[in-house]
Amino acid sequence: MAVPIVPVHIGDVVRLKKPHPCGANEWEVTKLGMDIGLRCRGCSRAVRLERYDFDRRFRGFVSRADGGGISSNDASET
Repeated sequence: MAVPIVPVHIGDVVRLKKPHPCGANEWEVTKLGMDIGLRCRGCSRAVRLERYDFDRRFRGFVSRADGGGISSNDASET
């Protein structure tokens, strides 16, 4: 069975299948490509996972990166 590719962006915070040994289970995406660069939000340890391994271990988003658009507060000030 094929593992679906998860659409992630740099700056997204994700939750993986198992927690890091430091106890945290939140990872910030720092690199995209053939492998995914992740930084632990608990201890700042940087790791890289192959895309296939990342897609298998992915369990959900904690937060998404900003889209870079104008927020409603910025639009009302102009």
